[in-house]
Amino acid sequence: MKTVFIAGATGYLGRYLCAEFQRRGWYVTALVRDAHRCGALDADSVIEAQATQPESLNGVMQGADLVVSALGITRQTDGLSYRDVDYQANLNLLREAERAGVSRFAYVHVLNADAMRHVPLVAAKAQFVDALQASRLASTVIAPSGYFSDMGEILDMARSGRVWLFGDGSARINPIHGADLAKVVADATEHGTDWVDAGGPETFSQTELAELAFATLDRAPRITHVPDVLRKIALAVLPRVTPQRVHGPLQFFLTACAMDMVGTAFGTCRLARSFQDSAMARNNGGQS
Repeated sequence: MKTVFIAGATGYLGRYLCAEFQRRGWYVTALVRDAHRCGALDADSVIEAQATQPESLNGVMQGADLVVSALGITRQTDGLSYRDVDYQANLNLLREAERAGVSRFAYVHVLNADAMRHVPLVAAKAQFVDALQASRLASTVIAPSGYFSDMGEILDMARSGRVWLFGDGSARINPIHGADLAKVVADATEHGTDWVDAGGPETFSQTELAELAFATLDRAPRITHVPDVLRKIALAVLPRVTPQRVHGPLQFFLTACAMDMVGTAFGTCRLARSFQDSAMARNNGGQS
């Protein structure tokens, strides 16, 4: 039985990765920070270690055929920087994989990274990809356009009564569901593919995303287009007046929303269904 070691296993994508590889008959080892708080995982074994502390990784990949890392900062709450996690922690994983004789290392990156290397979050990821491609290990890089979970911000704005968009709302994206992306990752690693720019089966303009969100809530669209110059001003000002845990994600969002984020279409999951499920879950939870 082939063994896969999955880092970032408790994140949005990581849980789908565990389930997909297990479904395909792999022995799944999940790396978690706290085994008591990780919840249910589709994994055959769980290893508790801190990827930011290389000594804690000694020997954890022995016998693994493949390492898949979806590790990265989503919310900065523990004082760690993007360089600490998206670059250095992944580099620690790569070095341990090299020592363990792992055959292939797969990393979940971001689409259009070369155009966003000035953004700290992306710069840290891109720097790790440089190190990965320089390694003696075979590698696979998957660069998704955006996750369905990210689109929840649009639904939340629609629920609050108005969606605010920078510019004319024509920038396009084809977000991908975590389950579909996990299949892309598994296929790419099994086929030995070097790089995949991955998106979902549907492409939307930002205006169309907003309209879909309002339609899901059965409300008339209320969309305000903000002059793009305000986005540029925010990009210049935010790093000076807010901590990185605040301006870091905003820098990425404000940069990415000004360009097309469209990868090769994969999968079958539809965003409308995801929005409907999200709205139903919120209603069933008794929230307004």
